[in-house]
Amino acid sequence: MTERTQSSDSETSCGCKLGRVADEYGLQGLDDQLVGYWTGERDEKMSTRQLATYVNQRVLETALEDANVLLKDGEIENTYRLLTDDDVSSGTQVQTRNELERDGVPIDDVESNFVSHQTVYNHLTDCLAATLETPSDDERVERSADKLGALQNRTEAVTSDTIAQLERNGILDLGKFNVTVSVTVTCEDCLQEYPIRTLLDERSCDCQDATADDT
Repeated sequence: MTERTQSSDSETSCGCKLGRVADEYGLQGLDDQLVGYWTGERDEKMSTRQLATYVNQRVLETALEDANVLLKDGEIENTYRLLTDDDVSSGTQVQTRNELERDGVPIDDVESNFVSHQTVYNHLTDCLAATLETPSDDERVERSADKLGALQNRTEAVTSDTIAQLERNGILDLGKFNVTVSVTVTCEDCLQEYPIRTLLDERSCDCQDATADDT
């Protein structure tokens, strides 16, 4: 097992979970990276949820390197997905954890050191005193669209998994199938229906635009 390089004392800024994890796994420069990505000072702007994934993947990468596991391109991201994604079956998650344990990775310790998006937010605002400008209307719409899209994908995955399980147990008799989930919003004033993405893009119902023109 390789010797992990610890962060220097000058980089140890707090005693919160994220700070302790950064110290334990030698994640040097992490604070500057988190602030830069969160505030948009870097080329890419990331949410606290995305930053939590970023931190956790670095923790997992360090643990694999410590166990002398040879890493291929994209392997960290895929392994993390297999461990944490709600769309991954429990059997696949158990298999992934068992394989990591056989490779000498202390996966229980690694997973216990994963941080949540709230932990990242608290670290940014409380420990690093970072602030974020009020998001624009466009940013609010895109965040809402991402959230609704994730919920839609989750519903599709759960539905597909449920149907597949019932079919395997002989309760349902079905050929090859596909699940599609769509969300439609109906304006009660004019009964116009909008797919949610269309409504978010247009920002208003046609009848509201007409009302505004009449005033």
